[in-house]
Amino acid sequence: MSTKQKSTKPSTSSTGLYKADSVKDAADSLGITNLPEQVASALASDVEYRIHQVIEEASRFMRHARRTTLTTADIDRALRVLNIEPLYGHSAYTNTVFRRALPYPQMATVGPVYFVEDEEVDFERVLREEKLVLPPSVRWTAHWLAVEGVQPLIPENPPAVPRDDPSMTASGALASDKRAGQQAALVKQVLSRELQLYYARLTASILPSGSGTADPTKRTAALASLRHDAGLQPLLPYLVRWVGEGVVNVLHDGAQDDASGRTLEVLLDVISALLENATLFVEPYLHQILPPVLSVLLHSSLPPMHSTHLRTSAASALARILTQHSATYPSLAPRIMKTLLLALLASERGPGTRLGALRGLIGVGKEAVRKGILDAGGAKALGAEPGVAGAVFEALAVLHPPSEHPVPLDFGNPEDAQIAERLRDVLGDFFAERLVSDAVWARGVLAES
Repeated sequence: MSTKQKSTKPSTSSTGLYKADSVKDAADSLGITNLPEQVASALASDVEYRIHQVIEEASRFMRHARRTTLTTADIDRALRVLNIEPLYGHSAYTNTVFRRALPYPQMATVGPVYFVEDEEVDFERVLREEKLVLPPSVRWTAHWLAVEGVQPLIPENPPAVPRDDPSMTASGALASDKRAGQQAALVKQVLSRELQLYYARLTASILPSGSGTADPTKRTAALASLRHDAGLQPLLPYLVRWVGEGVVNVLHDGAQDDASGRTLEVLLDVISALLENATLFVEPYLHQILPPVLSVLLHSSLPPMHSTHLRTSAASALARILTQHSATYPSLAPRIMKTLLLALLASERGPGTRLGALRGLIGVGKEAVRKGILDAGGAKALGAEPGVAGAVFEALAVLHPPSEHPVPLDFGNPEDAQIAERLRDVLGDFFAERLVSDAVWARGVLAES
């Protein structure tokens, strides 16, 4: 019994919508020739499956949007869902116009061909239209926001707030008081309840109101909190104002008792603690910190038991301010020096004010002492004024320390006699007579002049 084996020949026709001929055309455009028929049929089937999959996903978006027309936006969303790169250049808001090409008589079997019509541009119309000016490129410029605390009137800065007319009517004054009350209410709302409670507890621990007695333990803890705690920046303007008002009230009363002296010492400790706190930005409030410090330093009548300590503490706080902020504000040191020199050289000033000016010069440093005592003639102007001579000798010791075993000048030596004459010209007779007993000290002081 013989059996005939039937030979199977692959079918060259595809039953799908996407033909194998389209795959071969695409392969030819990519330079792939002689593509097998089976590979082309398999690729055509896969492409048709992918097209059906995309259209099915796009139809879901169409039905979800309650539409009956499929748009390019639905296709884009379907491609994103299938993790396929979207098609670029097609949008639902730009309708593409297709035109049908005329039939070719030479190729009658070719079906209809459609193409995208290009927009015709009229060159005469384009030349007549106004030319578009390109915007300038991004540039960087620098300008001053503030100079010495004053905002320059330049276009880059916001306009200055107009001041109220001093000759305003009573209604205007009432409106101004109302605005001030509203601003005060807004400021109270800025501070949290915790910060308000902290401020009340802190001030009560440092200086109890009324006739209460301060607890030294609580006061020490409060000052330590001001020195080291972070997050006190919102309270800084209130603390500075509280210290300034406290100093003004004590000095205005003019009391010479022990309680007033202790109050001033505590307020100076608060200023020192604020300056030592590295987390606080005190530069915007220097114009409010300096007045109470200089007031204590140059006041003519401080409580006698505390005057020396108060002036020394104020001078130390002034020196710290100059050390920390003179680089940022170059005019700060000259202005303070001018204030101290006016207090030192003015003849109508009392001994207390001059003593405070000397303490301030000593606290600022050697250069300030040289300018005030030697260059400006401060020592010669003071002379033998009681209560001030000791501070002058301390200032001279800053310029050059006295020797442990002093040897006086030899007036028989012409060089020593000339040194003694220069001492009288620079320091005056009173201080020159004291320095001639120490030749090393006298030469060191004159070397600084």
